[in-house]
Amino acid sequence: MSSSSSSSCALSPSLRTQLFKPFPNRFYPHRSKCEMNRRGFALRGIVASGVTVMGSSLVAEPVQGVERLPFKPEGYNFWTWRGHRIHYVVQGEGFPVVLIHGFGASAFHWRYNIPELAKRYKVYAIDLLGFGWSDKALIEYDAMVWRDQIVDFLKEIVKEPAVLVGNSLGGFTALIAAAGLPAQVVGVALLNSAGQFGNANSKTDETEETLLQKLIIKPLKEIFQRVVLGFLFWQAKQPARIESVLKSVYINASNVDDYLVESITRPAADPNAGEVYYRLMTRFMFNQSKYTLDSVLSELSCPLLLLWGDLDPWVGPAKANRIKEFYPKTSLVNLQAGHCPHDEVPELANRALLDWLSSLTPSEASL
Repeated sequence: MSSSSSSSCALSPSLRTQLFKPFPNRFYPHRSKCEMNRRGFALRGIVASGVTVMGSSLVAEPVQGVERLPFKPEGYNFWTWRGHRIHYVVQGEGFPVVLIHGFGASAFHWRYNIPELAKRYKVYAIDLLGFGWSDKALIEYDAMVWRDQIVDFLKEIVKEPAVLVGNSLGGFTALIAAAGLPAQVVGVALLNSAGQFGNANSKTDETEETLLQKLIIKPLKEIFQRVVLGFLFWQAKQPARIESVLKSVYINASNVDDYLVESITRPAADPNAGEVYYRLMTRFMFNQSKYTLDSVLSELSCPLLLLWGDLDPWVGPAKANRIKEFYPKTSLVNLQAGHCPHDEVPELANRALLDWLSSLTPSEASL
C-alpha cells in the first residue's frame, strides 16, 4: 500500500456513495467534540460492568441480509494468559484479522462482522481482561496490561503476521500493540478509537506526597470515589438507563436489541465485576494522559485505516482528522453512524474493511 494518505480508501464509486449517504427521513446533529466527558463516560461505562441481566430470549431478528454470529452464553474458546481465562472467537481461514472490542463490550460486539470477514480471512475476536467472558481479574489495570495481552495472543494463538482492528478502547489497544510488534502487525484499523493527543503545555506534578496527603487526604479521596462510583454503578443497573445509554451512541438504534443487551449485561454476574469497574475508572480512565496518541503514532510503521462514525457524541470526526494529519500512512473512511459503526452500519463497515484489507494482504489470502 502506498504511504500517501487517501480520503476514500480506494473504495468503488458505488460504495463511496453509500458510505456518505445519511439515513433517510431523520436529522442527525453533527458532533465534532473529540474528547468525551469523563462523567458521561463513567455513566456509560458502567453499563457493561455491573448491570442486571435483562433477559435471555434474544428474539430480535438480525440485520436483514447480514449473517450474525450465534450467541453462546457459555462462550466460544478460552486461552489461559498469566493465570487468567481469556475468551475469544475464531472463524474462517486465511490471513489473520484480530478484532478488539471497546470499553464494556466483548467479542460478541463484532457479531455482524465476524461471519462476513471470515469468508475471506481467519478472524479472531478477543475479550480483553476484565471484560466480556474473560476473567474479571482484581489487578491494577493499565493500558499496558491489554497491550501485553494482545501481544501474547498474537504470539501464542495467532502465530503469524496479522491485522488488528479495534473499536474505542480496543482501538487504542491495537495501536500500542502494533507499535511494539512491527514485524507481526501489518496493518491497524481504528473505529472511533479512544486515546488523546498530548498537551505540550501541561506540566506533570511530581512533588513528593506529604504525610497529610498520604494519611488523610488520599484515603478520604478514595472513599469519596467509591461512594460516587458506587452510586453511578447502581444507577446504570436500571433497565431504562441501559436502553438510554445504548441508544445515545447508536444514531440508528434499530440494532439495540436483546442480543446486544445480553452480550453487555451477562458479564455482570461475575462477583468481581463491581470492583473491576471501580479499578478501571480510578486507575485507568482517570489517567489516560500517561499514554498519548502522538507518542504511540510516532512509533507506528504500518498502514492505518480510520473507519469513523462521524455522528459519535463522544469521539467526533475532528479526532480522526487530526490522526490523519499526524500520521501520513492513514486512510480515512467516514460513516454516518455513532460510536460503534461496525455494529450500527455493519454492511458498510464490512465492505470498507474488506476493501482496505485487500490492499494489505496477498491477493491469494483473500480468495
